[in-house]
Amino acid sequence: MTATHRNTPDLFALSELHGPVLRPGDDGYGDEVTGFNLAALHTPDVVVGATGADDIVTALRWASATGTPVAVQATGHGANFPIDHGLLINTTRMTDVHIDPDQRVATAAAGAKWRHVLDAAAPHGLAALNGSASDAGVVGYTLGGGLPVLGRAYGYAADLVRSFQVATPDGTLRQCDPDQEPELFWALRGGKGNVGVVTSLTFELLDLPVVLGGGIYCPGEHAEALLTTWADWTHQVPDEMCSAFSLLRLPPIPQIPEPLRDGFWARVAVAYTADPTEGERLLAPIRAAAPVTVDTVEEMPYAEVDRIHLEPQDPLPARESCALLRDLTPEAIRTFLSQVGPEAADCPLFLVEIRHMGGALSRPARLEDAFCARDADYLLETVGVLTAPPAAEAIEQATKALHTAMSPYGTGYTMVNIHGTPGDAADRARAWTPEVYNRLRQDKSTYDPANLLRFGHTVTAFSPSGA
Repeated sequence: MTATHRNTPDLFALSELHGPVLRPGDDGYGDEVTGFNLAALHTPDVVVGATGADDIVTALRWASATGTPVAVQATGHGANFPIDHGLLINTTRMTDVHIDPDQRVATAAAGAKWRHVLDAAAPHGLAALNGSASDAGVVGYTLGGGLPVLGRAYGYAADLVRSFQVATPDGTLRQCDPDQEPELFWALRGGKGNVGVVTSLTFELLDLPVVLGGGIYCPGEHAEALLTTWADWTHQVPDEMCSAFSLLRLPPIPQIPEPLRDGFWARVAVAYTADPTEGERLLAPIRAAAPVTVDTVEEMPYAEVDRIHLEPQDPLPARESCALLRDLTPEAIRTFLSQVGPEAADCPLFLVEIRHMGGALSRPARLEDAFCARDADYLLETVGVLTAPPAAEAIEQATKALHTAMSPYGTGYTMVNIHGTPGDAADRARAWTPEVYNRLRQDKSTYDPANLLRFGHTVTAFSPSGA
């Protein structure tokens, strides 16, 4: 197809790539740049469909030589920042996963989803520290620390990484682990995509073929009773009990099953890794807190973990945000419900969730890393679906109002993976402590001094003067 392209540097050097090289107007360009979050409409000057590490290295060498900024996308679940101009490297073709059942490790390529890992690991009775949606990409999730469904029992996904293969912006392919390139290894575990493009990573798996999991749903009018009981209950349960309280305002669409469709619900989602009989006993106070309409908690193969949180399966335009909370006091509960509870009938947020942290999530990593959310007792997350401009404005206002109201109970920090659209430098810095943020900036100065990796939730390199 003949097309009129924006003024871009000569692409001859990219002709040796195995994957497609597309510009605006080319057939397939739209599909290549579209990710799961349809709110981030990418319009790069060039998109490369990488088929392997060699394609990524070649693309980075071209970007370095031409001064072209670079972004990377696998699934686009975390795409909160539209890419305008520059180069987009699409890794969706790189989905290979290798399982070593004897060592209980997996090696996943740059575009692999957690679903690929779970399907490969399940025949060996093994599980992974994936999040609430197995459709999300392994690499992007892990670079941000990775908050798993089983986090209280096992910690963050980044805690189990053994090594990375990564291409730095100068086009050098590097292996890094605790002994080889240890500073790069530090920055990649929690520092997001600031220092390179990961082409594959190797991480430990869990010997966990089954889990007790599911959701307990009550009508939203009983949110206060359920949330108050759940908050007290979280102070008593063992680390093996992982849970989240959610308020769900579900639309009248066929993808949502009856009787949940077109309803307002309070839910406690759980995943328990120890004896199922004990897990059922522990859940008795939650089931007694309010009238239960739907209860899906049961033993399930871990590969079916998506049944716990029931995340949307189809791409949609979404606005997400989060805040880390110190505690969930009665005052915090009243404040929370005043903003998004039953009395806030016009609340436009699809999901408001409070995740129970602590347990293994609060313990230091075995090896020092760049992740900084280990001191929070709870995580507050919001998701709004941007169906039309008026809805987008209402979602933005409701999100800001909730976070402002809950700020007295927060740590002041966020989690980089679900921070939402990154703002200025001060806003981006809230994903890390000042010490870690400055160390990341120093590593940025070492590995990406030209700031080629500038899209998304990134930090800036120090200037030559050190500012």
